[in-house]
Amino acid sequence: MVRENIRELLPYTSAREEYSGTKGIFLDANENPEGTYNRYPDPLQSALKAKLSAWKGALPENIFIGNGSDEVIDLAFRIFCEPHQEKALTFTPTYGMYSVAAQINAVPLISLPLTQDFQINREALSPWLEQEELKLILLCSPNNPSGNLLRKADVKWILESFRGIVLIDEAYVDFCPQNSFLSSLGQYSRLIISQTLSKAAGLAGLRLGIAYAHKDIIRYYNKVKAPYNISTTNQEAALSLLKTPATLKQQVHQIRTEKIRLVNALRVLKRVKQIYPSDTNFILVEVDDANLMYEQLRNHNIIVRNRHTEVSNCLRITVGSPAENEQLITTLNTLDHA
Repeated sequence: MVRENIRELLPYTSAREEYSGTKGIFLDANENPEGTYNRYPDPLQSALKAKLSAWKGALPENIFIGNGSDEVIDLAFRIFCEPHQEKALTFTPTYGMYSVAAQINAVPLISLPLTQDFQINREALSPWLEQEELKLILLCSPNNPSGNLLRKADVKWILESFRGIVLIDEAYVDFCPQNSFLSSLGQYSRLIISQTLSKAAGLAGLRLGIAYAHKDIIRYYNKVKAPYNISTTNQEAALSLLKTPATLKQQVHQIRTEKIRLVNALRVLKRVKQIYPSDTNFILVEVDDANLMYEQLRNHNIIVRNRHTEVSNCLRITVGSPAENEQLITTLNTLDHA
């Protein structure tokens, strides 16, 4: 499945990768011998992978850490899809970076519409599964912007029917951890699971994405990535946060509780037409006029995401802090009675 030039690629290597110790006289990388951050970071993020391994139950050899999930997605195109020749496929509406990454890598992206309830259309997908030029399928579950999980049976059908690479983007799965495909990783050698520390872990500013996959896929990810793609400060900050998993659980619990409060408040508004089920930290809401409400909220310094071009008259609203949600509810009530 791997592109020929990637198979033959001689990756950049450093002497630091060949030395497992943390102390020594380092005269290999032309660094300044003085300074707080004078040394290059661990190129393979060994300590952070060990912590993620304990947290998620995957072996370190099955983990890749990227500069955000966007690097995980981009590298999938770069490793597996021959530009201008082979294709990728996804379902819409979904995360916009799939299309951007496909364009950057000159890979045609087939976009099949999800069903009315934002699920995979097997009938529409089936003819594509046997086409040789299709190398990569990208699935977002829970999906963005709809917020729902894809049916597990449909995802398993794809994994068992498609000969190529399947990337399941689970950026929001920590809000419903029992629905992750991580426990199935050993069954599917061509599966990549993408997760992130940006959402439930609250580390969006650090840009830390994770790929879980067969060790041979991870080997190619490490081969193609930039030598020092994760800074020392970002590795240290993530390690510090992951020492207190109880804090993460508490934050996720608060977001779930606040989501229920927000949904209940939105339900009574006359300008709200529909609230879609959500397995994430956001809500997709159909309103009477998405463009108008988006501008009205922005005039009150409240920024939501206008998804009208993807889902008619829909706004995507992130669940904020209790105080932020209260201000949103108060403003929406005022606009509802204007």
